[in-house]
Amino acid sequence: MPINETLSRFSDFAFKTSIVVYALVLILLIVQYASTRSKQVAERELAYAGGPADPALPGRVQTPQAKPLSERYGNMAFSVLIVGVVLHVASIVLRGFATHRFPLGNMYEFVTMAAGAAVAVGVLFLREQKYRLMWVFLLVPVLILMFLAGTVLYADAAPVVPALKSFWLPIHVTIVSIGSGVFLFSGVASLLFLYRLRQPDGAESTGVVGNIARRLPDARTLDRLAYKTAIIGFPLFSAGVILGAIWAEAAWGRFWGWDPKETCSFIAWVLYAAYLHARATSGWRDTKAAWINIGGFVAMLFNLFIINMVISGLHSYAGLN
Repeated sequence: MPINETLSRFSDFAFKTSIVVYALVLILLIVQYASTRSKQVAERELAYAGGPADPALPGRVQTPQAKPLSERYGNMAFSVLIVGVVLHVASIVLRGFATHRFPLGNMYEFVTMAAGAAVAVGVLFLREQKYRLMWVFLLVPVLILMFLAGTVLYADAAPVVPALKSFWLPIHVTIVSIGSGVFLFSGVASLLFLYRLRQPDGAESTGVVGNIARRLPDARTLDRLAYKTAIIGFPLFSAGVILGAIWAEAAWGRFWGWDPKETCSFIAWVLYAAYLHARATSGWRDTKAAWINIGGFVAMLFNLFIINMVISGLHSYAGLN
């Protein structure tokens, strides 16, 4: 069937608009952080000047308090974020209808799906106010991936190559892309956990580093978020690897051939298995396990970009086209 150019243009427009919306959310969250900091500075200055910093103090007339400006910016950011997620999902669905196939036939579509999965996991786990600052650190890599997808990795809407015309495509690649998005979230949480450990509660730290650390959840909470999401991502990625092996047997007559992409996927799988084991082992928790989790995500990025774009193999058709 011919490509529906109108739906393709709508898909591209929704994708580009979602990037703009995510960038706006990032700006609103940064403004929220700045306004919160300014409020705390003003309260300290008022206290030093001898004025009452607490509205409940005797002699102070209490008036109905509006929501703090920082909270309003945070609520606005989360509302706008939902708009970005809807546009993001719409770009994926419209690409599928435009091409009359499942929208995972090239790296542009794969990265778009993985970034969408990372944001969806964020919406699921970071709804509470105390997690708002974490969105800044999640949206930065998501925006980078989406910018690369829309520029370097972009591919016009077109039918897939014959090797990908299989019912295994929507099963295998969807599971792997969603698992990759979940691992992105888990890797960010582990990075923030290591960062938070360097600025523990009660530490006398000043400047941007200390102020950002104090806005984040405590280290234990960040570690639990990384672990919970890795538990979700690992079986998804494992199922994707197994289903890929079954597809390989049907397409190439063998389950496993140590193709570069297969080898790198196996390395990433081993690292994530080691992380889950280390996280449950006394003496390997905290920083050692977190570094293994980050190493697994680095292996995933290497597999996505270097293996697909630089190293030639049986999976080369999944690269730029």
